[in-house]
Amino acid sequence: MNLRSRGEFCVRKWLLFTGPSLIAGSSFAIPMKKAHIQYLVCPDCIAPLALVEAEYSTSERVISGVLRCKICNQDYPVVNSIPRFGPESNYAENFGFEWLKHARTQYDEYSGRRDSSLRFESETPWPSDLKGEMILEVGSGSGRFTAKAAQTGAMVISMDYSRAVEANYASNGHCDNVLIIQANLYKMPFPKASFDRLFCLGVLQHTPSVHEAFISLSPYLKPGKHIAIDCYCKRPGVLPWLLRAISAKYFVRHFIRLMNPEKLYCWCERHTRRLWPLAQCINKIPMIGPTINRRLLVVYYGDDYRDLSEEMLKEWGVLDLFDQLSPMYDSPQYLATIRKWFDEVGLEKTDVQYGYNGINGRGVKPYGELRTLCDNRLV
Repeated sequence: MNLRSRGEFCVRKWLLFTGPSLIAGSSFAIPMKKAHIQYLVCPDCIAPLALVEAEYSTSERVISGVLRCKICNQDYPVVNSIPRFGPESNYAENFGFEWLKHARTQYDEYSGRRDSSLRFESETPWPSDLKGEMILEVGSGSGRFTAKAAQTGAMVISMDYSRAVEANYASNGHCDNVLIIQANLYKMPFPKASFDRLFCLGVLQHTPSVHEAFISLSPYLKPGKHIAIDCYCKRPGVLPWLLRAISAKYFVRHFIRLMNPEKLYCWCERHTRRLWPLAQCINKIPMIGPTINRRLLVVYYGDDYRDLSEEMLKEWGVLDLFDQLSPMYDSPQYLATIRKWFDEVGLEKTDVQYGYNGINGRGVKPYGELRTLCDNRLV
């Protein structure tokens, strides 16, 4: 079975069992626009790609096919209207399972809250009208931030290394200004210096090398353009180190980090639902209640989100517990380290602070790197 056939088989099997529940409540996606292929290149040799063996819904809409490099002849399948530039099995498999299971949980339209909007606006305080610009999202998950970026009117290319692209496509694939692809952030299939804005939220701490992942981002920005990232943080000092060393999350991760995602999810769901009545009582204890719940590995948002139903609070609790325990990599960073990395890659107008999801960082690629763009166009 060739690469394209294996990919189609996996997607069709997934759609058979989970497609109807995933798409319920979301927009029905339409096939990928053929014109969007112009934004992609071979990740190995940076050469243009040609679409072959294509299946179309119309003359301009691609359902499946193969993207073939015009120089090295490497093939990359297009399956379910999503170009695939990575292996089926990789270190982000847990996130694929997670976001197919909770495809809409964090969408504002589903929860009735504005958490995703507020986080996107806080971490990327960009104008609401970005028509004519190109935005790259590195690590889309279910696509809740893809939707926010698309609302600016910019052309948004959203990528993820996991099967979460299927959830993103089900929700955002209908947007004419969105292209969703599956690819590795260490080897992205785009020309260098081609994006006006780049954001990477909730991703870096879950990569094999946070430093290498970070420095791989800015080359894809045009000179004078903007980047926004976040990363889990760890505080300096002996006490923060000790508290982290004895935290229930990191202690338990030593034993279950490599557990099959489906089995781990079932455990998280049973654990949360069994301890829920106890957690509700414990959370009422002044000062120490939430801390005790964290030690019990129960994620309880009842006091923070009083407007959510109890069932939705449990849904969020299960999701966040699985999100804490399942990643293969979980590497928080010091604030000083992230600031050093921003300086290392030469970003200007930097603003790196503690923020919404740990550490938030923003910067601008200097115009001094205009040569990069010129050299890239000569390739």
